[in-house]
Amino acid sequence: MSSSFEQMRANVGKLLRGIDRYNPENLATLERYVETQAKENAYDLEANLAILKLYQFNPAYFQVTVTSQILLKALTNLPHTDFTLCKCMIDQTHQQEERPIRQILYLGNLLETCHFQSFWSSLEENREFIDGITGFEDSVRKFICHVVGITYQNIEHRLLAEMLGDPLDTQVKVWMSKYGWTENEEGQIFIFNQEESVKPKNIVEKIDFESVSSIMATSQ
Repeated sequence: MSSSFEQMRANVGKLLRGIDRYNPENLATLERYVETQAKENAYDLEANLAILKLYQFNPAYFQVTVTSQILLKALTNLPHTDFTLCKCMIDQTHQQEERPIRQILYLGNLLETCHFQSFWSSLEENREFIDGITGFEDSVRKFICHVVGITYQNIEHRLLAEMLGDPLDTQVKVWMSKYGWTENEEGQIFIFNQEESVKPKNIVEKIDFESVSSIMATSQ
């Protein structure tokens, strides 16, 4: 990450700590910061929420492109709830009438409900939305691998490729290596033994004689 971005992050951080947080004249600076986040593959949720709050207070300043970038950056931070937080701060009219925002919300819903194959199909039809969002697809694949890791013990190679949006099968081995997953000769990928992660816990309750005797006396 470049030193210029770090300087920008520091400047924006100072801005957000004071009364200027609610000054619409600072929107231009904050909006440039969102664009820089997209290019540098960086992320600052607090700053992005501040922009959406300023749009709420000052509807005339609303920018569709900036809001779309904020939503896309929030998707890169799944499984955290950033996307839901951002969505709740956008007026329903914009959600329903602005095509980029409406489509990005649909993409987000597909990811949150784990309809991964449908997500990649829909993204292919709207690739212009992620132009300039560096690392977007890999961030989504990281989230998908997170879901696979906590859901599956074994998965077919073909199915994992589909879930990762990888029709040419060039990414699967990269992600397998990253997470330490192994594949057998039948094309089954071993993810994790979920049973090993479930550890029984013995609960010992201590009841002294005085407590028991008082209960017995009450019941008589």
